[in-house]
Amino acid sequence: MKVERLTAQKVPIPNSLTAALGVLLDDRMTTSAAVLEQHGKGEGPFSAVPPDIVCFPDTNEEVSAIVKLCAEHKVPVIPFGTGTSLEGHVLALKGGVSVDVTRMNNVLEVNAEDLDCRVQAGVTRKQLNEYIKDQGLFFPIDPGADASLGGMTATRASGTNAVRYGTMRESVLGLTVVMPDGRIVRTGGRARKSAAGYDLTRLFVGSEGTLGVITEIQLRLYGIPESISAAVCQFETLAGAVATVIQTIQMGVPVARMELLDELQMKACIAYSKLEGYEEKPTLFFEFHGSENYTAEQAETVGEITSENGGSAFKWASRMEDRNALWQARHDSYYAALALVPGRRGIATDVCVPISRLAECILETRKDIDESGMIAPILGHVGDGNFHVQFIVDPNDQAQLDKAEGINERMVNRAIALGGTCTGEHGVGIAKMDFLVAEQGDAISVMRTIKLAIDPDNIMNPGKILRV
Repeated sequence: MKVERLTAQKVPIPNSLTAALGVLLDDRMTTSAAVLEQHGKGEGPFSAVPPDIVCFPDTNEEVSAIVKLCAEHKVPVIPFGTGTSLEGHVLALKGGVSVDVTRMNNVLEVNAEDLDCRVQAGVTRKQLNEYIKDQGLFFPIDPGADASLGGMTATRASGTNAVRYGTMRESVLGLTVVMPDGRIVRTGGRARKSAAGYDLTRLFVGSEGTLGVITEIQLRLYGIPESISAAVCQFETLAGAVATVIQTIQMGVPVARMELLDELQMKACIAYSKLEGYEEKPTLFFEFHGSENYTAEQAETVGEITSENGGSAFKWASRMEDRNALWQARHDSYYAALALVPGRRGIATDVCVPISRLAECILETRKDIDESGMIAPILGHVGDGNFHVQFIVDPNDQAQLDKAEGINERMVNRAIALGGTCTGEHGVGIAKMDFLVAEQGDAISVMRTIKLAIDPDNIMNPGKILRV
């Protein structure tokens, strides 16, 4: 999560490669400085590290041709979706060719009876949901940003619905991937289970572009629930809100969403998103899916839990427009936090712990932040043990940056010690490579063996996840 200026150690780009890509793609290949800059940064705290060339393919075959040319010259390939990743995934640390899949944005097939579909990697989650809603279907993985489904697959994204519907790991049935040598490989399929060979699909889900370019995804879909209701509950203490989360999960209540906003984050959202009628207190946003009777039963059970932990009565948002406003406020939380101190920069980080250790991890982290004097709201998809800290910092104040780095390091080490992970959904990228070593130990050497077996020249998104 360090804010630092990175310098690319660029691999020279032969003129012959530039010329060949120009012949292949014509005006869909560019070296425009503005386009390169755009493709050299995500939403994280890192300065831009642009590629040398950006390509905009339309088909699997064009991606294959691009990768074959790059492999021939041992030039890096960096897959690019919408550029919303947070851990430096798209930075061209060694220069090379950025493969932008945004033109590959077709929904290729929808199998409504089997609740699955196949899409190109550039399709975004909102685009897919708009396409399938008339068939009574929806795709539940919602990381907040309108990210591309290829990028969501590559980073193993999750989000607000993960407590009920899981993450991209559970949602991806199969893939089409262009390998580092240009081969087009298909993994998995439409069957809901298979015992046929290695599970290559899971290998590529979360690989962050280091093993190949994902070009198509076979996805699991769900029927739109008969009843969807959202509610907000506010608490006198952060401990009471977290205790409610833990007890709700341990009692097996199948909530669809359960989002925590601490007092500071709630203050930011009230001001930024004009949330009227709420107080600056630790808050839980709930959403219940199912039949009318089933959602009422869920809400009644959770209501009893909240009252035992000092929670207020539910404030309901049953109309679609009210629910949308509520969840939009949650998705805008990053920008709301930035507005607390205009002119500063945000650094978002995350961890995930077993649900029974959630209170310990969150409360210790909040105490650490308060003692430091930092401005850093806590929020998260706490139903699955995942929470975020958003540090609001002056990027020119090194002492402040060092303080944020120290809090983050203690938080991650605390999460790992509690049986958790250094990242629940942001991914490793550049920022969490050392934490991954601390978490995975000798398993890192196995990952490195797999990486080098598949990509011996290390051309696929080099410098991410592992040091090779």
